[in-house]
Amino acid sequence: MTAAFASTRDLVKRFGPGAPALDGVTMDVVPGRITGLIGPDSAGKTTLIRLLAGLLRPDSGTIEVLGDVPGTHAIDIGYMPQRFGLYEDLSVLQNLTLYAELRGLPREEHDPTFARLMDFTDLARFQARPAGKLSGGMKQKLGLACALIRTPKLLLLDEPGVGVDPISRRELWSMVKTLTGEGIAVLWSTAYLDEAEACDHVYLLDSGKLLFGGPPGDMTGKIADRVFRLSGFAGNRRKLLEKVLDRPEIADGTIQGSGLRLLLRAGSAAPADLGGTLDPAPPRFEDAYVDILGGGPGGTSKLAEVYREVPHDERPAIEAKGLTKVFGDFTAAEQIDFTIPRGEIFGLLGPNGAGKSTTFKMLCGLLKPSAGTGSVAGHDLRRAAAAARASLGYMAQKFSLYGDLSVKQNLEFFAGAYDLDRAAAKAAIERMVAIFDLESRLGADAGTLPLGYKQRLALACAVMHEPPVLFLDEPTSGVDPITRREFWTHINGLVGRGVTVLVTTHFMDEAEYCDRIALIYRAREIAIGTPDDLKAQARRAGAGDDPTMEDAFIALIEASDREREKAQAA
Repeated sequence: MTAAFASTRDLVKRFGPGAPALDGVTMDVVPGRITGLIGPDSAGKTTLIRLLAGLLRPDSGTIEVLGDVPGTHAIDIGYMPQRFGLYEDLSVLQNLTLYAELRGLPREEHDPTFARLMDFTDLARFQARPAGKLSGGMKQKLGLACALIRTPKLLLLDEPGVGVDPISRRELWSMVKTLTGEGIAVLWSTAYLDEAEACDHVYLLDSGKLLFGGPPGDMTGKIADRVFRLSGFAGNRRKLLEKVLDRPEIADGTIQGSGLRLLLRAGSAAPADLGGTLDPAPPRFEDAYVDILGGGPGGTSKLAEVYREVPHDERPAIEAKGLTKVFGDFTAAEQIDFTIPRGEIFGLLGPNGAGKSTTFKMLCGLLKPSAGTGSVAGHDLRRAAAAARASLGYMAQKFSLYGDLSVKQNLEFFAGAYDLDRAAAKAAIERMVAIFDLESRLGADAGTLPLGYKQRLALACAVMHEPPVLFLDEPTSGVDPITRREFWTHINGLVGRGVTVLVTTHFMDEAEYCDRIALIYRAREIAIGTPDDLKAQARRAGAGDDPTMEDAFIALIEASDREREKAQAA
């Protein structure tokens, strides 16, 4: 057996009193393969990586990295933390130069090393661009390049794909996979379980304890005969999912196109009274992950139970007509058109830098369109921007929270921002605290919260005034699958109350929850329709007989590129 480049035995790490952050963890990271590290928020993943990097010391147990204690061979370790320290005012080349100096790379090796890394990451044409003006995918590639300034023996990656579109994630994965062919040992922490499924070996942590270690297929095999697809039923798929998830024999369920994907609990018989056709479905690693953690959160949303019913209105809840935004000589969004009725989830998908967030900000009244018009809840953005903003709740990328304010102060601030009077604000805050289980954290600074609690607080702040329209800009980025399911339980429940939702996401399984999707690429809308419509378009574009949403996303982007190249050549 190949000797591990990093290993732990019975590792324990504590931060003050209470349960340990890591509790008896034993694992190995072997050269020539990608080892996955997964688990819910606060499972201990980042703590483990920091221990291996020599940034923390264990309380008990042993760690060995490259045959010695962590930190001894720092020059042979590449480490890319969640928020990689790029200097946004420096160019791509200047960032590489800085890290070369910090890592002690001899001056005569700078040019050949930079050329190799630029070619490897396809950043050569952007070397003069400030890092702050790169797309999310490009920033991650630059972060990886900086971590590889000196070719490491051990590469530690802490959620490198967070906030990155599927195409960029696949490119990042391909680059790292190439490194394992050179004998590098890679530890890859991720919230994307399709990435974990592709790892050679995977470790699952929960509350500091190791629940599983082995090939991903071994974990998936445990639920091989318990996954089904329900199709051919009458009625609303969201309402049916809510009812099905509250049944004791159902461990998990998600929307998949026009049907539902269901996971049975161990020992349960397949129900025969769901009103449709129940067919066996191939198990996925994500199904096994949810199962080993005890199942999903159920189907009933406490938030939706107390939310007001949004009145019917013949006018569109959200409308974009030719929305265009130009910054100097750069067009960020061009001729964006869609109409969203009351009670619909509409998704905006696209690669990083495609124009999704720009479109969001125009419809929120945060950016003035260069051309075109938009409306929210019947309010024209040009003539009644303030009324439009008051009619929506906005949950921004990385959550619109004030990190130096406490949880309670954030709730109070947003209650005031939405113009709730004192009595209404007090009642709304009490509801949000109870629904999202925030009581024990009211005094904590928002910036110190675990990611799952930040997401809960951000959603609470966005809905406390009960708006008829919700704008959700990558609301689950970096959040684990169980927490994401809890979030979508609330969103599905709100839509049942008549709320209209505009959402962007890089989780393609979440796109299945949308009634319709617009795919934006290079500032333009290149496809629009239901998830099944887009899959059908992808099949015609050569994506295979049964494409996933991720397959459809990539196939339609590639088809658009081919059409553009053909037009340029004509």
